[in-house]
Amino acid sequence: MRLRNIPRAEGTLQAHKIVIKRPEDQKGCWRQVFGNKHPVRIEVGTGKGRFILNMAKENPDINFVGIERYSSVLLRAVEMYDTDEFKDLQNVRFICIDARRIEEVFGHDEVERIYLNFSDPWPKARHAKRRLTSVEFLERYEKVLMPFGRLEFKTDNTELFNFSLEQMKEAGWTLQCFTYDLHHNEEMNQGNIMTEYEEKFSQKGNPINKLIAVRRQAASQPGTI
Repeated sequence: MRLRNIPRAEGTLQAHKIVIKRPEDQKGCWRQVFGNKHPVRIEVGTGKGRFILNMAKENPDINFVGIERYSSVLLRAVEMYDTDEFKDLQNVRFICIDARRIEEVFGHDEVERIYLNFSDPWPKARHAKRRLTSVEFLERYEKVLMPFGRLEFKTDNTELFNFSLEQMKEAGWTLQCFTYDLHHNEEMNQGNIMTEYEEKFSQKGNPINKLIAVRRQAASQPGTI
C-alpha cells in the first residue's frame, strides 16, 4: 500500500504537545512523562489512533503510548486527538518511530501490555522477520514487558494469525486464549474496542482473530476460547 505523503505532517508532529519528539530520552522514565505511577501500555502500529484514544478515554488510570512509523499516518491520530471528544485526555502520548527501535525507547520491565492491531502481514516468506508477531519481535517485546506482561493481537488475516500462534509457541510464550471469531465470542469480545480496519473488515463479514499471550517468563495454562 502506497502512503500519501503529507508535507505538513512533520511540522505538525514536531509542534504538538501530545507527540514525544525524542522518545529515546524517556527510556525508563515514562511514568515521569505522564506525571503519575499508573501502568504503561503501548500500541505498536497505532494508525489513525481510534483504538488507543478510545482506550485512553475508557481507562483514565492507565497511560498509553501509540507508536507509528509513518508521520503522515500519525498526523491523522493527532488530528483525532484534537477533536472535542479526546482533546482533554492526559493519559496518552504518541511517538513516530520504527517498531524495531522499541528497546531504545522503553526500559526493562517498563511496559505492562502491548497491543498489535491489524499489523502488516508481510505475506512473502522472505519478509517473515518483519512481521510484528515474529520471534524476532517477540524477543524485543520481552525486554520491555514487565513480568506477566501481556500481548494482545487482532487481525482478519488468518494466515498471519496461524503464523503468530506458531511463533508464540516457538518463542516460549504462554497463550492465555485465542479465537478465530472474536465478535461471536462473548467472553473475549467483552469490552472490545474496534479499530478502523476492524470495523471495515467485520462489515464485510470477515471474522476477526484475536490472541492474548504472556511473555515467556510467566507461566499459566494455555487454552482456547
